[in-house]
Amino acid sequence: MNDILPAIPPLIDPFARAISYLRVSVTDRCDFRCVYCMSESMTFLPKKELLTLEELDRLCSAFVRMGVEKLRITGGEPLVRRDIMTFFRAMTRHLDSGALKELTLTTNGSQLARFAGELFDTGVRRINVSLDTLDEKKFADITRWGRLAQVLDGIDAAQKVGLKVKINAVALKGFNEDELFALQGWCATRGMDLTFIEVMPMGDLGNEDRLDQYWSLKDLRARLGERFTLTDLAERTGGPARYVRLEETGQKIGFITPLTHNFCESCNRVRLTCTGELYMCLGQEDMADLRAPLRASDNDAVLEDAIRAAIARKPKGHDFDYSRQVVGGQMTRHMSHTGG
Repeated sequence: MNDILPAIPPLIDPFARAISYLRVSVTDRCDFRCVYCMSESMTFLPKKELLTLEELDRLCSAFVRMGVEKLRITGGEPLVRRDIMTFFRAMTRHLDSGALKELTLTTNGSQLARFAGELFDTGVRRINVSLDTLDEKKFADITRWGRLAQVLDGIDAAQKVGLKVKINAVALKGFNEDELFALQGWCATRGMDLTFIEVMPMGDLGNEDRLDQYWSLKDLRARLGERFTLTDLAERTGGPARYVRLEETGQKIGFITPLTHNFCESCNRVRLTCTGELYMCLGQEDMADLRAPLRASDNDAVLEDAIRAAIARKPKGHDFDYSRQVVGGQMTRHMSHTGG
């Protein structure tokens, strides 16, 4: 495969936003069954429907040619995909050329003890670990299948090899409200940033009531402000989080608030599923099938045309809304399908 990326026009959506961030779900499978992400009895995709690692390479390389500078690998749990390190090693060439500025991933941490060293060797320098509680029983309840000790061992391994770890915690009313300062303090002692995420209306709401789970980050931030001095930070990391610094600890806390603050005006990202569906917005059902043009021709110009046509349909924003005590803008697909 040609590693020299010729200069071609960048990806610009209809609202003049340059698309520089691609999130790629490499599998819909996971070794956990987190209640807000998937059902306990998930039916996973047949393996023949998934893009091969070579096809993922070709697709991601096309996006890099077209101006994507940040690549985040997601799932499901990305590290449970067989031979996934082959893909990470392939992406290293784009880091070496300078075309790709960052290669990273979001993980549940279960496989980090096994793969942390290899990830660092491929050029990954920071990762996000999803962790909603430090209570072993509550962790088992919310992940259904997970073991907290395994995740903590993975975080230890990641930090030991030099990976910068950020913790992502979904804010859940009645579940981890009482752990706000425990999570914050634990992250502070380990030098880890912490981002809280509002639960989003995705998946089967008949099994899990998202409205009952919803804990506004406005309230969470106010609670932090009762104990710490919060200073708003102007920095952005390419994602939707807004950050504050806790002056007493120097710690950075992020808030991802799709429901109480619409962050769409600066959206620079799109999401690719493991079957080649490109979602231009997490909160809209519209998607483009890139698997068909990918497999129809070896000519990347055909694929690039399909990508540009998809970006031309990127909406201005999503429709998530919990106002009036009802769930608005609900997405029927599970979060694991799109990759977050």
